Amino acid sequence: MTVRLRLQRFGRTHRPFYRMVAADSRSPRDGKCLEIVGTYNPIANKEGIKEIRLRTDRLKYWLSCGAQPSDRVGWILGKFGILPPPPPRVNLQKMIPRKDRKE
Repeated sequence: MTVRLRLQRFGRTHRPFYRMVAADSRSPRDGKCLEIVGTYNPIANKEGIKEIRLRTDRLKYWLSCGAQPSDRVGWILGKFGILPPPPPRVNLQKMIPRKDRKE
């Protein structure tokens, strides 16, 4: 069984709220999970802060068991120093105007 660390979407239309969960990779996005390891609210509050709560001890346990984080979870964990930050995805060809590109 492959375990993935990913986000489960909750909330209503245009007001998302996510739970960070450890889940079987074959289960659907909002399906059954093995454990809830954190929360993520991408909507900023009045002070402009996006709320993220992590259970770092459980995250480190699942990572030690071989759990694979999704792209977004890997980015969040990189911001908090739990994982090394992912390399930036930069396409240098798109920085050059189309008429000046050599193809």
